[in-house]
Amino acid sequence: MTGKERREQLLGVGRRLFAERGFEGTSIEEIAAQAGVSKPVVYEHFGGKEGLYAVVVDREVERLLTMATAQLGGARTRESFEGAAVALLRYIDENTDGFRILVRDSNPVSGAGTYGTLLSDIAGQVEYILADFLASRGHDPKLAPLYAQMLVGMVAFTGQWWLDARKPKLEEVAANLIDLAWNGLSQLDANGKDREGSARR
Repeated sequence: MTGKERREQLLGVGRRLFAERGFEGTSIEEIAAQAGVSKPVVYEHFGGKEGLYAVVVDREVERLLTMATAQLGGARTRESFEGAAVALLRYIDENTDGFRILVRDSNPVSGAGTYGTLLSDIAGQVEYILADFLASRGHDPKLAPLYAQMLVGMVAFTGQWWLDARKPKLEEVAANLIDLAWNGLSQLDANGKDREGSARR
């Protein structure tokens, strides 16, 4: 193999083992053995297990964030939101190992760790869309960060559940997700923007 081919092979082996066993449960010895190389070859390419893991995680983050950003960059319609949900579920379906690595060692609600940071980045993209949407409906666009966290959290947790359930079909899951979200957004209480002030009184 060329150096580049060997590197890709090691990344593939590492990705599969990290998904199955987690970072702590995977050893350099196992990675090297399954790749049919000696341990020094792994160290030569990545400097150690941490370096290999970091590259695997960075690739998954880039793949998922690029997909989400592309889907959310078009028209602000129900269909575009549904397309984004389908794309996320398809990523989970087609990149199961990568998704398991992203969610295994971090808590999505904490905002800490790779997955939490990734969800925050996606929520930041959704914020701009929701700010325009809320303003067009006469609501305070300052609520956009709150609604963005709600929506992204709902899709993310549903994706984790679907990873094991695998039913109904991903298109149906996405349609129901967006049905709940879109109908909820379109039926927001007209006084919703005053709730913060009311709560203080």
